[in-house]
Amino acid sequence: MENVYDVIIIGAGPAGLSAGLYAGRNRNSTLIIEKSQDGGQIAITNEIENYPGQELEGESGPSLIARMTKQAEKFGCERVSSTVESVDLKSSPKKVTTADGEFLGKTVILATGAAHRQIGCENEQEFVGRGISFCATCDADFFRDLEVYVVGGGDAAVEEAMYLTGFARKVTVIHRRDELRAAKSIQEKAFKNPKLHFMWDSVVTKVDGDGILSKMTVKNTKTGELTEIEADEDDGIFGLFGFIGMIPTTNLFADQVELDERGYVITDPDMHTNLDGVFAAGDLRQKSLRQVVTAAADGAIAAMQAYKYIQDCE
Repeated sequence: MENVYDVIIIGAGPAGLSAGLYAGRNRNSTLIIEKSQDGGQIAITNEIENYPGQELEGESGPSLIARMTKQAEKFGCERVSSTVESVDLKSSPKKVTTADGEFLGKTVILATGAAHRQIGCENEQEFVGRGISFCATCDADFFRDLEVYVVGGGDAAVEEAMYLTGFARKVTVIHRRDELRAAKSIQEKAFKNPKLHFMWDSVVTKVDGDGILSKMTVKNTKTGELTEIEADEDDGIFGLFGFIGMIPTTNLFADQVELDERGYVITDPDMHTNLDGVFAAGDLRQKSLRQVVTAAADGAIAAMQAYKYIQDCE
């Protein structure tokens, strides 16, 4: 008879690894499938300061994830490094087909995460984590008393820009249009903030620097004029935050699991999706805060609910 896992987890970011840890401790046979490196978004984060219990000095995304991976392995999680090509979440058992084979599970935990929309400028990837960030809550303190630029014009961009004014000495919002898309109530607060400035009809076309971000080129969308911006000589760096939306990684199961209008998986507080035995955890889920700590919590809840589902079915 073909092997059927108690729990199959798709994705090995903080949510998936946390789910694996809890599922393994529950003595559930558990398989974690990840197509690339463990960690998801956190794997490219150089410094972490706000995860409870972390190393106070020298904690990075990779170092935190390495410990999470070892914990999951300690409790017996099996691993497959492969790309998931299709899923059948309505069958019993549920079926996950990868480039390297097919796997069956009594339950499935979806933990494929979400990706930040890129700013779309030349050399962008070279400076992610070295001046470019997509999370003010994570990285604002690294830019204390420095100059910071925010790309975007919606609610998230303006709210995060206001948050950053609590750390940076000056925050400039770069927006491709001549007016914000954010709610009027948010705009009113933003325009009253003396540390918040605006660069209208503009897009960032190129970033540069010697290992860290210290230069960028901004283009006026109406005139085509290029403006070169350099970090203050005493600072040597400035921050560039992108807030132009997130893209949940949910296309693989969009025709089976209920999604909201933005493509995020809809769950109840216990991570149940609309399908029995299918749970979702982490950044792909409809939620208000996307942080390592909330992803880990989601994963733990999902694993415990999977355990309960299995027990109830036996």
